[in-house]
Amino acid sequence: MSVIRSLKMNFAVWIKWIFGKKRARIGIYGPPNAGKTTLANRIVKDWSGMEVGGISNIPHETRRAMRTDGVVINANGSSVELDIVDTPGMATKIDFREFMAYGLEEEEAKRRAKEATEGVIEAIKWLEDLDGVLLVMDSTEDPYTQVNVTVVGNMEARKLPLLIVANKMDLPKASPSRIKAAFPQHPLVSVSALEGSNIDELYAAIARHFG
Repeated sequence: MSVIRSLKMNFAVWIKWIFGKKRARIGIYGPPNAGKTTLANRIVKDWSGMEVGGISNIPHETRRAMRTDGVVINANGSSVELDIVDTPGMATKIDFREFMAYGLEEEEAKRRAKEATEGVIEAIKWLEDLDGVLLVMDSTEDPYTQVNVTVVGNMEARKLPLLIVANKMDLPKASPSRIKAAFPQHPLVSVSALEGSNIDELYAAIARHFG
């Protein structure tokens, strides 16, 4: 191959990358403790070296939406630039006693419950400004919950592209097939956000569905 031809091909690839790259604002949704922030941290750190926020075993640790702009994912020859919004855990009811069960004092528990409730309202408002959703579910849990059904129904009503992430596939009781059976109408990728298992398949799916 001549040098000139090689330069032309490289230039063509560069032009395709620059003008073929799309930008999408993606929200990461799901019930409390499904691993949303762990996944957001994994994606952002893999592609930008940063992190989104802290994680905890206490439900509703993320009580405000956290946005990271300009995260570029390259997979399967496609490139997509994401503005990633990590949202608070979706819940139909937030009881301050949930927090007290983890050792928090009543006053602190009530404050957190109030913030978590406000966070859910904020997460719902964000749906108006998104191009797609990563819906994270704990694959060790029963997917047929009121929260999951409500969230999926809300996304479908808004006609938002939806990719289900069956998280925690590394745990013994994990069953991504149960989630697929519950919501067969949507694409699904099983991962371990904590360990990074199958994460490349998720990136390929993100580029495919949102790119």
